[in-house]
Amino acid sequence: MFFYVRKFKKKNLIYFLITFALLLLFSISLPYFRVSLLNILNGPLRIFTLIRRELEGIIFYHRNLIQLEQLKKQVDLLQQNINTINELRQENQRLKNLLNLKHDLTLKVIAAKVIARSPDNWSSLIIIDKGRVSGIKKGMPVMSYLGLVGRVVETGETTSKIVLINDPDFAVSGIVQRSRQEGLICGSLGEYLLMRYLPKDADIQVQDVIVTSGLTPRYPKGILIGRVLSLADDFSGMGRYAIVKPAVNLSRIEEVLVIVQ
Repeated sequence: MFFYVRKFKKKNLIYFLITFALLLLFSISLPYFRVSLLNILNGPLRIFTLIRRELEGIIFYHRNLIQLEQLKKQVDLLQQNINTINELRQENQRLKNLLNLKHDLTLKVIAAKVIARSPDNWSSLIIIDKGRVSGIKKGMPVMSYLGLVGRVVETGETTSKIVLINDPDFAVSGIVQRSRQEGLICGSLGEYLLMRYLPKDADIQVQDVIVTSGLTPRYPKGILIGRVLSLADDFSGMGRYAIVKPAVNLSRIEEVLVIVQ
């Protein structure tokens, strides 16, 4: 009995040693086999990854297309909101400037919005959203917070037509703020004005500020008209004229003040 037990233990020990040796040999050679195995499997794995990616692209193409369209709509909506906010901010600033001017003026004025422009290239007209109901009458001067805009030439119940200062039919007496030299401001059907009937020795210079002189009926004295850009002799050679840039950008008027008299 003892012989068999001893023989069994010896046999198990041999098995254990063989197993241990195999495991030790496997652990030593594993890094070499792993590198070779990975090199062998690297190509198939790349092909499998590429195939899986293409299959996912085909399977989820419709879903991705819908998501892309939804994102585009969200971007467009956000851009529209940004544009609306910017427009409201600019409008609020303009209205604030008008209210500040209205508060500072000793004149009675009516605030109005520009709702249309004349398509006629031979005149410079705008239409505002206030008329006789609001107390506006023909001949009333019109200004913005930047300076003189024009005058009312026609009134309806709820709208009025304004001729701008660059219209050929517009004229107002102006004065050089620095030297008090007087002249007649006329429209030229362009972006600039003409200051006519200046004497040859008129004290006027480039960059001089021109304001209303108060000599033209209904136009209060001191309203800003613009600045002198250049000077030249008239056709007779007996006098001079000045080219004046309006203080107001007449192509971008959106709100005005009508001076009530």
